[in-house]
Amino acid sequence: MVYFVGAGTGAVDLITVRGMRLLEDADVIIYAGSLVNAELLEYAKAECEIYNSAKMTLDEVIEVMKQAQAEGKMLVRLHTGDPSIYGAIREQMDALDTAGIEYESCPGVSACFGAAASLNLEYTLPGISQSLIITRMEGKTKVPPKESIESFAMHQASMAVYLSTGMLAELSEKLIAGGYRKETPAALVYKATWKEEQAYVCTIETLQKTAAEHGITKTAIVLVGDAIAHLHYHKSRLYAPDFSTEYRQAKETEYGTKNH
Repeated sequence: MVYFVGAGTGAVDLITVRGMRLLEDADVIIYAGSLVNAELLEYAKAECEIYNSAKMTLDEVIEVMKQAQAEGKMLVRLHTGDPSIYGAIREQMDALDTAGIEYESCPGVSACFGAAASLNLEYTLPGISQSLIITRMEGKTKVPPKESIESFAMHQASMAVYLSTGMLAELSEKLIAGGYRKETPAALVYKATWKEEQAYVCTIETLQKTAAEHGITKTAIVLVGDAIAHLHYHKSRLYAPDFSTEYRQAKETEYGTKNH
């Protein structure tokens, strides 16, 4: 059996309880060594076989999985954040389907949520944004034309941009060309929730400058949108005294009416 496990954002105690227990039970672990906090491997038992996929090809990863299956061993494929976001897991799953090997997924906390926690942000502020766009700049891996930074910027929603720290000047240009004001709040969060985390609030225009000033060249996520400044938003109607829900009846207003 193969388990695809999300390692979380970096801090060892931010892996899920299920993920931790799977690591404890694993006979074999293949972890994304370039991104996963190696301290998580301390959950593994002493006799566990551990492989660093940063030094492996896809075929080599699959071969280890096949060998573990042949020997009746339980294998954990440990990915950074949540495996479903930029985890390249589908190609592994397809290979396992072909080989007749069963697998399951265990979710993890993705970097955009770790970064939000570090900055005490809410992406979905009423009157500001009710959507979070998760995307990336085009690099070695192409991005569909309909998913360009400019097209997403038109929505003025909260945005989390992955895998783009080396292209911040171009990212800023595309965000502004798409419709964001250059003064729009932005944040650059390096290794969110890790011990070496650095988090800086700036603007879209000053993203590249902020990164250069602090020597950040990789392993950072960019957050964009007015929700980062958390100004001029509306309070949630859910807790308003004149708003009824399934669990609470609206209270009388000063005009003696209720809003149902």
